[in-house]
Amino acid sequence: MLPRLEYIRQARIRLGITQRKLASLTGISTSMINQIESGRCKPSYETARKIFEILGSLEGKTSMKAGDICSRHPISVQKDEKLHNAIDIMRKNSISQMPVFDSSRVVGILTEDGLAKVMVEKDDRDLRNTQVAQVMEPPPPIVDVSTPAKALIPLVRFAKCILVSEKGTVIGIVTITDTLKLVE
Repeated sequence: MLPRLEYIRQARIRLGITQRKLASLTGISTSMINQIESGRCKPSYETARKIFEILGSLEGKTSMKAGDICSRHPISVQKDEKLHNAIDIMRKNSISQMPVFDSSRVVGILTEDGLAKVMVEKDDRDLRNTQVAQVMEPPPPIVDVSTPAKALIPLVRFAKCILVSEKGTVIGIVTITDTLKLVE
């Protein structure tokens, strides 16, 4: 089943292409595209299918990916770092979570929420020299840079953040705030 014909014009405008460009991509005349968009002509099923296939492939190419919305070079901490140093880093950079590494491998995440839970359970003096590894939470999901950004929205709502990797190396982080770039 195909989408409604009114979506052709909306998708074309959203993609920033002209009727002439859409016509050349589909092999249909510009006049026919104009008539379909204005409602003066009802295309055959095959013609409509061809138009929607082209629009769909263009949307796939232009839709944002994880690498487009992530914050590059995430601030991180090593697992053997002292907790008070990690908290200073978070405060100075106004971040609410940061990945924890063991050398170059992600082993966990440090979050404000997790720290608040630990602070309730332990004496502040004990925390000062505690290692990050003792209070970190499990690592967040890691996705490839080419993952469609829209697919990250439900994941980031559940996980608080997502790390983005390219060729096995973490290059960025996506938080709920980063997903707002999809609206821009």
